[in-house]
Amino acid sequence: MAALTQWKKSSFSGGGEGNDCVEVADLRSHIAVRDSKTPTRATLTFPTGAFTAFLEALKTPQPAAR
Repeated sequence: MAALTQWKKSSFSGGGEGNDCVEVADLRSHIAVRDSKTPTRATLTFPTGAFTAFLEALKTPQPAAR
């Protein structure tokens, strides 16, 4: 990732110092995701449409497991 990439930390950062979370960056055609504890390691990228659909699915209530 380029040094100019603007990363945003999740609002659900966990307790303590708030470093137990993920960060995301909008790369126009893709969304990048990385671990905030190890930002120089591997980064996952997803097409913007797929990532948007994933976020919408997380917001949709799921039926209880039987």
